[in-house]
Amino acid sequence: MRPVFAAAALALALPAGADAARFAVGVAPGANVERLGAAVEWRTGGTVEPLAPFAFVLEARGARGIARLPGVAYVERLEGRGRRLAFTPNDPLAPRQWHLQAVNAFRAWAQRPTLPGMRVAVIDSGIDAGHPEFPAGRIAAARSFVGGSARTDLQGHGTFIAGLIAASLNNDEGIAGMAFPAQLLVAKVVRSDGVVPLEAEARAIRWAVDNHARVINLSLGGIRDPQDASRDGFSRLEASAVEYAVRKGVIVVAAVGNGDQAPEQPWRYASYPAALPHVLGVSAMARDGSVPAFSNRDPIYNDIAAPGDELFSTLPRGLTALNPSCDAQGYSECGPSEYRRAQGTSFAAAVVSAGAVLVRASWPGLRAGQIVSLIERTSTDMTPATGCRRCTEGRDATSGWGRLDVAAAVDHAGRFATVDQFETNDDAGSHAARVRRKTVNLPASLDFWDDPNDVYAIRLRRRGRLVATLSQADAAVDVVLWRPGTRRVDDVRSLAVAGSRPVAGASGVEVVRYRARKAGVYYLQVKIAGPGATPYLLRIVRR
Repeated sequence: MRPVFAAAALALALPAGADAARFAVGVAPGANVERLGAAVEWRTGGTVEPLAPFAFVLEARGARGIARLPGVAYVERLEGRGRRLAFTPNDPLAPRQWHLQAVNAFRAWAQRPTLPGMRVAVIDSGIDAGHPEFPAGRIAAARSFVGGSARTDLQGHGTFIAGLIAASLNNDEGIAGMAFPAQLLVAKVVRSDGVVPLEAEARAIRWAVDNHARVINLSLGGIRDPQDASRDGFSRLEASAVEYAVRKGVIVVAAVGNGDQAPEQPWRYASYPAALPHVLGVSAMARDGSVPAFSNRDPIYNDIAAPGDELFSTLPRGLTALNPSCDAQGYSECGPSEYRRAQGTSFAAAVVSAGAVLVRASWPGLRAGQIVSLIERTSTDMTPATGCRRCTEGRDATSGWGRLDVAAAVDHAGRFATVDQFETNDDAGSHAARVRRKTVNLPASLDFWDDPNDVYAIRLRRRGRLVATLSQADAAVDVVLWRPGTRRVDDVRSLAVAGSRPVAGASGVEVVRYRARKAGVYYLQVKIAGPGATPYLLRIVRR
């Protein structure tokens, strides 16, 4: 048998046929390359071409079976695969925006594409509406919930956030906003003393949803401490406003917090509202790939990381005018000291909100939960090897799923998350999804971090029978039936009346059987038992 790699020209001179395809074949460490190439040629009838010491190109009609040959590390079909030049904006200050490259903001496109416009709400301290980075049409609507005008910003925070998301792109001026399809809904909720009243925040969220926001950015927060109720800042009003947004199909993005008012830094819990169900919680990343000490940690509610250190953006011109010798008027370099090398999870959240706009505009047929799952699962894992020595492989409390990668989400070609049409059915009472028919099949999904509980409200008559069967789950799932009057599932003050048991001879099938002792609305909870995500099918039969 002739040597496989005598010459690349020899391989190319022996075509495998007009309908041949090209494959990259990886060579495992220690394998004999020439023998492996000869075996592949014999098996496929094709020809090989050296590509590197650890791979070669196969041209053949098919490559079936060769992946199982000893010494083959992988087989990858090459037709239809490739890379494109990244779109590079012409905004002169864009080179200072290191976050654009860090999250592959424009790498999915060789030039600026035409994407559908999308409203994104910035619920913050207002905006300098006369800033040249926000021309006519960029601000779709603005409203203040704390008095004054939302089109003025005396503190700068909201204008900074808005610039990261939606500053004019490719206009030969200033910086480049990431979310070029975005139209801003500006809600002013910060008082002059820096406090955000909960009522103002809740009203602003409702206003943004009713004005057709598809993404809401909440770069604000209150401390969370499950170990100390006197310090914990949970608000039912805030939670209900966020739930309203999620029910309406809005992606809600929030900062996990900077340890403000926390006993120590980094604080081990994400702030509210990031620590609410279905909110995309964002931590900060520094240029060197680490997560700064100010960025809160959380094993459940810290979902993703994004650049949040040394960021460059817009500021109200009234603030930068206080530094008249500075040339970059209207930009953070000329602002107060806290903005010149701006850092914070607030700004990381804005980067993720901008990414969410780009991904959602690119995949308009997907629901909000699918977009969030796509953003999380296509992120780049942050580990000690990438500069984050406190991070571990896979999802962790420091960086969540990893660093945002916009291009990976836009170019995604895998399976999308299962749509769960019943969200936000996370608890008993009014949160539960009502089951009205006697017999029903309910396809849904669970996610340990974003959606660990699904709850269904089922009315039973006295001595009525219930049979609930769960199947088609890819992870361990439990089913629990709670008595009428339950306000919160898993609350020790409530009582479960029945739990699921495995069905003999049926792998992965659980069933709950119950005869009601009294009439009322019972709550059937489906919960995932450990880290992971899974679709499932729930069949409910009442008699």
